[in-house]
Amino acid sequence: MSERTQNYRITLQYEGSRYDGWQKQGNTDNTIQGRLEAVLSRMCGEPVEVHGSGRTDAGVHAAGQVANFHLPRAAAARQTGEKAASGGSRKPEEVMEYLNHYLPEDIAVTSCSLAPDRFHSRLNAVKKTYVYRIETGPKRDVFARRRQYGLGQKLDVEAMRKAAKLLCGTHDYKSFCGNRKMKKSTVRTVSDIAIRQETGSTVLTLYFTGNGFLQNMVRILTGTLIEVGQGKRSWQSMPSLIETMDRQEAGFTAPAEGLCLERVYYEE
Repeated sequence: MSERTQNYRITLQYEGSRYDGWQKQGNTDNTIQGRLEAVLSRMCGEPVEVHGSGRTDAGVHAAGQVANFHLPRAAAARQTGEKAASGGSRKPEEVMEYLNHYLPEDIAVTSCSLAPDRFHSRLNAVKKTYVYRIETGPKRDVFARRRQYGLGQKLDVEAMRKAAKLLCGTHDYKSFCGNRKMKKSTVRTVSDIAIRQETGSTVLTLYFTGNGFLQNMVRILTGTLIEVGQGKRSWQSMPSLIETMDRQEAGFTAPAEGLCLERVYYEE
């Protein structure tokens, strides 16, 4: 563990409707990472870098995003006015309280804890679950409209489930990657795609779990499954679609508002 800094791990939720995504950018400060770093830097009186478990696109939400950051121990001691038993590091509950006090109401830290110095929220993650919600009825619930895709059309759910099974496994998912200039490996393992609809509900919920996802991958998978549900493509065509490794052969990119990062898993 570094003698000068203490590593912290937080879990947070945010409604991404009005943000330009997770990652800070040079042309805007309206990002989740940017807001977190601004508050933490204000707290410490010096720049603080926040690492997220993954990047969410503009308009995408999170219920269980995980991030980590190192805070200077000396600054923490000055802020509290006393030297804590952990060598002057600020207590996790103090960090969480400070963040929630100064962050906007659509960003909330739900937990904060001390982490080993080498813990990295992205590099140590073993799998993630994303959820995509589709309103198949004529109009979205007023209070949920920012977190659902208002398709307004009934779908063949059983055909979608058959297609989902064929999309699972360890494959090269280049056909489902939004970055056509991707140079790194596009091989990923999708362990499960579950499609659920409660009795009497018009909302269809898709759960995607895997060891990692490419840019726009979940939204493209969702768009492809929607097209299966609409009868525009057959569920049997999924293996050949994967084999083409051609983004143009896959379905449309489903809108951002229906997507939410539900949970990030670690070996612990």
